[in-house]
Amino acid sequence: MASKFQNRLVGTIVLVSIGVIVLPDVLDGKKTHYKEEITSIPIKPETGNDLESFEVLDPIDDGVSLPESPVEVVIEDTPAQPVEVEQPKEVTAVVREVPERNEYQDSAWIIQLMALKNAENAKNLVSDLKKRGYQAHTKPENGFTRVIIGPEVSKSKLEQQVIELEKITGSKGQLLKFKPLNP
Repeated sequence: MASKFQNRLVGTIVLVSIGVIVLPDVLDGKKTHYKEEITSIPIKPETGNDLESFEVLDPIDDGVSLPESPVEVVIEDTPAQPVEVEQPKEVTAVVREVPERNEYQDSAWIIQLMALKNAENAKNLVSDLKKRGYQAHTKPENGFTRVIIGPEVSKSKLEQQVIELEKITGSKGQLLKFKPLNP
C-alpha cells in the first residue's frame, strides 16, 4: 500500500492541476469580445426638407428704353491713305535673371481633411467629394496620403465647408494657408 505521504502528494497534485485548469475560467467571468466599430462614408447625402427657397423679385424700371424703330448704320467709303513704314533698327536685349518670388502666399487657404495610410481609400474619398462638388486632392507624404480641399481665396467659404465636411466624413479638418510654390 501507498504511504500517507504518497497519498497526500497525489491529492495535492490533483488539486493543483484542477486549480490551474478550472480556476482561470471560473474567475474570468463573462468574456466580452471587442469589435472595432467602423462607420462608412455615406455615398449619397441625406436629403431633407431643408431646401433653400428663393424669392423671385419683380423687374425694376430703370428708365432706359429701346428705340421704337430699327437703328441704321451708314459707313462712308473713303479711300485709305498710304502709311509709310520705317525700316526696323537693330535692338540689343539684355537678359537678367529675376529671383522667383511668392507674392500670393497669404492669398489662399486649404482644408487638410485627413491623412490615410491606405492610398486607395484616400482616392475613393476624393472621388466621392468631387462628385459632391468639392475641390478635393490627394497629397502623398511620409507614408500617408493626405486629403486636401481647396485652394480657395475665401477663408469664410472654407470655414463653412469644414462644418459640412465634418457632417459628411466625420472628420474635422484643419484650415491651413496654401503655399503655392511647395504644395
